[in-house]
Amino acid sequence: MKIAEPIRLPCGVTLKNRLAKSAMSENMAKPGYFAGQEFYNLYKRWAEGGIGLSISGNVMIDRKHLGEANNVVIEEGLDNHQGLKEWASAYGNTGNQIWVQLNHPGRQIPKFLSTDNVSASAVPFDKPMDTMFATPRTLTEGEILDIIQRFGYAAKVVKDCGFGGVQIHGAHGYLVAQFLSPKTNIREDRWGGSIENRMLFVIEVYNSIRKNVGEKFPVGIKINTADFQKGGFSHEEAIQVTKKLSTLGIDLIELSGGTYEKPTMTGVKVKESTQKREAYFLEYAKDIKQAVNCPIMVTGGFRTGKFMEESLDNGDLDMVGLARPVAINPEFPNQLLGGENVESEVKPLTSGFKILDSIYPLEIIWYTDQLHRMGKLKEPRKNGGIYSSIFNMTCSMGFQILNRVRS
Repeated sequence: MKIAEPIRLPCGVTLKNRLAKSAMSENMAKPGYFAGQEFYNLYKRWAEGGIGLSISGNVMIDRKHLGEANNVVIEEGLDNHQGLKEWASAYGNTGNQIWVQLNHPGRQIPKFLSTDNVSASAVPFDKPMDTMFATPRTLTEGEILDIIQRFGYAAKVVKDCGFGGVQIHGAHGYLVAQFLSPKTNIREDRWGGSIENRMLFVIEVYNSIRKNVGEKFPVGIKINTADFQKGGFSHEEAIQVTKKLSTLGIDLIELSGGTYEKPTMTGVKVKESTQKREAYFLEYAKDIKQAVNCPIMVTGGFRTGKFMEESLDNGDLDMVGLARPVAINPEFPNQLLGGENVESEVKPLTSGFKILDSIYPLEIIWYTDQLHRMGKLKEPRKNGGIYSSIFNMTCSMGFQILNRVRS
């Protein structure tokens, strides 16, 4: 089976199989932005489930700029490295790997956390998202250079603590994506304007990371195939950016799509025909696959082993990204690798009331609850109700979990 075959990255590191756990925000850091025992428990569970590569939820590079209240943060002056080392040890001798996804939210900081949002440019959110996020201020040249340095520092800590690699979060409307998109980047200096200028930020972030970790440590990126917004980051621009990063030596490109304002990555607003053929972004991935020299990973919508095998055999991608399927069934990779005829049990969630479904981020609450359960050495509740998850998450995290702030 193709999914069981190892894959060698440009840096020389080999991944055990073609299945990867894509990033899902764990939202369970302890005070001090510390990764506690729950992180170890959760990722050990996934390791035992057979996934070849696990990519963490977004780890922030600045405690003043968080995407969620309970993010892990890596920055100079924080004494939280012991928790990171313990987390990194979760895969033991399985031969599988954990990579840390590094992120800066830019303007995507909910108002209850901060109103001092920053971005490539001072572009507000479209309605109704503008009620949840403050209009950002434009980053200065000095602040941009500081953020680039922070990515490099965080990557070095990740390596020193024993993780297998890092991933730059360049998708879903976070800061890297904000620089790439002409909708959110209207600068007139060297960081804005043409796509060559708009991609300078991510190039310098990559260069900073590579300088700090060396040539033999895996560095990947998650990037949109497109923003799917009028005036946003286009598919043609995505091809240009991924081609450039491949030339520079990036080891793995994970493809997704959408932003907070157009959350295509959740599958909620994709065409019915796309949902039926499973992978949401596979058609876009084919163009990028032809343009780059590094492995391509596609995340979003995969349900059956048969379709994963077909996609790999056709050469449309090199790795399959799974998120929600392994949040409710951590044994899913082992079942696939064992040749079982299994299908993901992911299904649309509803409270039974349309008005509640439109107000509360039910998918986020429910799946985060499953991660927290595994972090507490419990099994996920595949058929658990929405209301019990709302109750559990409100008890553990407070009413801020009910804010629709993340996709």
